[in-house]
Amino acid sequence: MRVNPKAVIFDYGNVLSQDQPLAEQQTMASMLDVSLSEFTDIYWRFRVEYDAGALEPGAYWNNVATAASRTLASVQISELIEIDSRSWSYPAPLTPQWARDLRAAGFRTALLSNMPVPVRDYVVRCPWLPCFDVQTFSCDFGICKPDPEIYWQCLNRLAIQPSEVLFIDDRESNIRAAEKIGLNSVIFTNPAEAALEIGRRFSLSVTGFTR
Repeated sequence: MRVNPKAVIFDYGNVLSQDQPLAEQQTMASMLDVSLSEFTDIYWRFRVEYDAGALEPGAYWNNVATAASRTLASVQISELIEIDSRSWSYPAPLTPQWARDLRAAGFRTALLSNMPVPVRDYVVRCPWLPCFDVQTFSCDFGICKPDPEIYWQCLNRLAIQPSEVLFIDDRESNIRAAEKIGLNSVIFTNPAEAALEIGRRFSLSVTGFTR
């Protein structure tokens, strides 16, 4: 039997947005004078604390610089914050419009994302970002997925039960954590595969998801 959800909760990065462009990742790596692979490692090493708001932007980038055996001037930190925020601001080709279509059709929609303050402030100003009934960012609550509490924060603000929700995320650990508290979940790899899974399991139109 197909699930008939009343709400859809979307992850942001790699679901509503594209992955960070390689050119912008390389620019940040070059500013720290490290290879792209080394930059990727140290970029994510401190990211959970940054996403949770436990690290201020300057402290995060100083930690990254120290791990790269570099020292950053304040102007460089400001530039890195700008590039990093911009790198997460490019819309995915289909998912944002599908989120708009769902909300227009009467479904409640929510955004649930691990995101530091500067990226959040940049992203919410993007004109392409759909309107959501609820936006839940890790930096506002000091909690990151896959901690169950952040899912409950989102659910409570939606005023809805886990069994009434479809949750879409690109990370396996986040999906498994969501399922443990009763959310109906689909892992996002690309629009075509997600549309097939959603169409098979849920009573939702995926027409706009497969244009």
